[in-house]
Amino acid sequence: MTDEVRPTTTDAGIPAASDEFSLTVGPNGPALLQDHYLIQKMAQFNRERVPERVVHANGGGAHGFFQTTEDVTELTRADLFRPGERTDMFARFSTVAGESGTPDTWRDPRGFALKFYTRHGNYDMVGNNTPIFFVRDAQKFQDFIHSQKRRADTHFRDHNMQWDFWTLSPESAHMVTWLMGDRGIPRTWRQMNGYSSHTYLWENAGGERHWVKYHFKTDLGVAHLTQDEGDLLAGTDGDYHKRDLANAIRKGEDPSWTLYVQAMPYEDAADYRFNPFDLTKVWPHGDYPLIKVGRMVLDRNPDNYFAEVEQAAFEPANMVPGIGPSPDKMLLGRLFSYPDTHRYRIGPNYQQLPVNKPRSEVNTYNRDGAMRYENPGDPTYAPNSYGGPRAMPEIYGKDLAWYVEGDEIVRSAYQPHREDNDFVQANTQVNKVLDDAARDRLVSNIVGHVSKGVEEPVLSRVFEYWRSVDKSIGDRVEQGVLRR
Repeated sequence: MTDEVRPTTTDAGIPAASDEFSLTVGPNGPALLQDHYLIQKMAQFNRERVPERVVHANGGGAHGFFQTTEDVTELTRADLFRPGERTDMFARFSTVAGESGTPDTWRDPRGFALKFYTRHGNYDMVGNNTPIFFVRDAQKFQDFIHSQKRRADTHFRDHNMQWDFWTLSPESAHMVTWLMGDRGIPRTWRQMNGYSSHTYLWENAGGERHWVKYHFKTDLGVAHLTQDEGDLLAGTDGDYHKRDLANAIRKGEDPSWTLYVQAMPYEDAADYRFNPFDLTKVWPHGDYPLIKVGRMVLDRNPDNYFAEVEQAAFEPANMVPGIGPSPDKMLLGRLFSYPDTHRYRIGPNYQQLPVNKPRSEVNTYNRDGAMRYENPGDPTYAPNSYGGPRAMPEIYGKDLAWYVEGDEIVRSAYQPHREDNDFVQANTQVNKVLDDAARDRLVSNIVGHVSKGVEEPVLSRVFEYWRSVDKSIGDRVEQGVLRR
């Protein structure tokens, strides 16, 4: 509180004549078009909401830092992964399918998006709390999201629509097993892991390359809500996860995660037993063990939700020197999709907003457009004779990529590897990761979900889908549904 009295102003900083009354002809009106302050307030109010995210609309976040504690320079020359390097960052957690304002504790994957403000520009990572995803090709992503949203005719959520897509897309089996298991509802954002899910390419100072996957392991330990607990909280505190994160940081209980990576030598990918770039599969730790990198800490809440969380724009195309993409087809699609949706949602100059603005120097020939407030001076073209910036691959390196020779341009699934199978890893999860109690909860969650509106011909496919994962699980799901 302060005793200082500050004047209300227009958005241009001009003192306002009244907080309560419109400009009218006499006390009984009519109102006048010349009341520019009234018009400004109404017009601004009508435009308060930017379009919400098509996916990951409901979320929260916090500021913090990442510190590299180990020496991984044999794997990458990226500055943020130099020993001892501390990098400011911002994290946003979210649900995938629900609209803004839907309950935090619905059964859904959780987004785990990170923005690192490095000395060489922003490095963005768009991950989830699962190391895998439902589909492996960006061509199917839009259809998958439509199946998880609302019907076009009734605007209702529809489990039949979800299972229709999943059972016709066998590559979804591994992810759906995760979703229907305990990890489908984290207890808090602080108690869930985060994964890049995608595979990236790292290069060290000597030009040696590795394929890598990121694993952010919560230092609090993984914990989950049961379906009943999640349903109860959805009805009593829809903002449970957002509130938990904000309260923990406010009390000084800063959440943290330890980053590990799996590193596959570049040459291993060609004949690995399954396609290592397939987003529906994990790399077994026995083949590529976790390598510790550093620690992420969130220690400051946003001052303004809209400015910092709603307008935060993450894009996997933002990769700094020493890091590049992989042949992961979903990742390659996202390199275009994410910045494109930001330009639509919050405007072409979204990277000038404070939460998105790099902490490093920006030298660009891009100019103008709505809401641009930092415009380059002349020259605004390249090449030029007047001292404008130039690309310096001799210092920062060329784009990281892989080799492609002689391949025909096709629309095709990945070239098969000897152990490619859509159900093997889901079966491994059921039988080697889950214990008996977790398998019981998995069956209960599936039965409960399927019993809410799934009908033939989809219903029979659900039973066969789970029998393909594990026959006993499929049989138990069918018995449980038919008993209801």
